[in-house]
Amino acid sequence: MFSYKTVTINPVLPNRPRASVLVIYTGGTLGMVYEKGQLVPFDFEQILDRLPEIKRLDFEITFTSLEQIMDSSNMRPDVWVELGQLIRRNYDFYDSFVILHGTDTMAYTASALSFMLQHLQKPVILTGAQLPIGVARTDARENIITALEIAAAQHNGQPMVPEVCIYFQNVLLRGNRAKKKETSQFNAFRSDNYPPLAEVGVTIEYHLPYIATPALGGIFELCPTLDENVAILKLFPGITPNVVRSILEINHLKGVVLETFGAGNAPTLPWFLQELKDATDRGVVIMNVSQCDGGRVMQGRYQTSTWFDKIGVISGADITTEAAITKMMWVFGQETDPDRIKTLLAQPLVGEMTVW
Repeated sequence: MFSYKTVTINPVLPNRPRASVLVIYTGGTLGMVYEKGQLVPFDFEQILDRLPEIKRLDFEITFTSLEQIMDSSNMRPDVWVELGQLIRRNYDFYDSFVILHGTDTMAYTASALSFMLQHLQKPVILTGAQLPIGVARTDARENIITALEIAAAQHNGQPMVPEVCIYFQNVLLRGNRAKKKETSQFNAFRSDNYPPLAEVGVTIEYHLPYIATPALGGIFELCPTLDENVAILKLFPGITPNVVRSILEINHLKGVVLETFGAGNAPTLPWFLQELKDATDRGVVIMNVSQCDGGRVMQGRYQTSTWFDKIGVISGADITTEAAITKMMWVFGQETDPDRIKTLLAQPLVGEMTVW
């Protein structure tokens, strides 16, 4: 169990706030400040010194931080589970949640949470920054303030975006559709296969047709079990049998996200097809995902992918690699029946893919 420190701010005291937001800080560039010439994590008890704009908001904000914050490159499934548990424990006490997260693995975390938080009816918004909050030109302030405003936004008493999202540089994206695209520009994230949920300028324009609608009667629950016996195999010209075999024959391997060319194409070399067939015969589930950021897998359209259908490779349609690998972890954590597993992987569960 992780240990947390908390700080609560109510800018409208003694009046009652119109909403409450729990902010969870996990680490990353956003929360760093300079002390004695070095970047160190800042203390959230001093949040008003760093973000005086919070005083102008009309809702209550509680900040909580991991005792041991981490660079997002060290993000792990057990931390995803802890984040899910933290949201579940506080679900009835807050109207929404904002997670401050490093950018490198933010799309993986957002995707994992989208599967774990079943029947979610409140916003869970991840955001971060390309520059630390202690730097004069930081993008952290705008990202945090706008993420908070979107998290607290309601219409007729209902949240505007009841799903897991990523907010970054004026755009709100579905979390399991987003990918990090930039390391040096502020617009770090894009969603090539799904429209933005909202765009931010002078006003916040919500694109309502693209925002998830919670199922009527669905009761929120956390389904946190994840199975890490999965792998990613990215194809490249000249890939050798030893490379392919080293992945497909990993002990206890259950699933592989196969990153193919273009619309889901792969070599037709006999040895390669035989390696895939041997793996599926052993019960390894293979999911075909395109290396392209935009577009989709159209398995069977070209001769080079026709064989995939014959050996039971699952088409990933337009899913991202980040969503595909976390979906595999989650599905294997929930199901043991092979047919049921393949069915769940092939269909959209929380808006992560579009199947024609």
